[in-house]
Amino acid sequence: MSLKFAFMLAAFLFSGIQIAFADGAPACGTTACTAGKVANSDDLVRPLIKGAMAPDGLLQTVGGREVHLKDLLKQKSTILIFYRGSWCPYCNMHLYKLQSIESDLHRLGYQILAVTPDNVAHLKDMGDRNKLTYTLLSDRSMKLTEAFGLAYKVGPDMMETLKKYGHDLDASTGNNLHELPVPAAYVINKQGKILYSYYDANFTKRVNPEALLTAAKMNMNQ
Repeated sequence: MSLKFAFMLAAFLFSGIQIAFADGAPACGTTACTAGKVANSDDLVRPLIKGAMAPDGLLQTVGGREVHLKDLLKQKSTILIFYRGSWCPYCNMHLYKLQSIESDLHRLGYQILAVTPDNVAHLKDMGDRNKLTYTLLSDRSMKLTEAFGLAYKVGPDMMETLKKYGHDLDASTGNNLHELPVPAAYVINKQGKILYSYYDANFTKRVNPEALLTAAKMNMNQ
């Protein structure tokens, strides 16, 4: 099997998986069905998928500087990650693993941006703990996450469960919205078009870094 054919086959399989992973409401092709909406549970999110245009949002860097996503996307093709927070062991593991493909992505002309509800202090903690060299961004208002259709309400029972394990969501975000993102990964070009999407309501499941690298290769120069 040629390398090119293998990439094509992988891309075909991934394109089917990305929609099948949403077990509740259907995924969304435009921001018209996502803007300002928060699902009542993680299995009811309606994320943006391949073909949609990425919405803009105001984010904060590790240094506390405010940046617009649209300005960052114009700089380079982008791997955009949404993760739950520095308190989440699955997020720590996934972001650490993504570090292994960063140099390959850079050679292909990509940047990695990882967005979380965490406040700026927790961004720094996440980056230092996992020795991350790519960009972490705070969406503590959850406006961008909501616009991508990934936000859902964390109910009282889950809030208590998190506190039981030492995770204070209000403290880590600096707000009392009680919202989290369904973990997701996107490949987005410099024009802001989504070329690949992956999400799963089961927060223990994340896209494999090698699969994400393959998706990036398949969508170069688009």
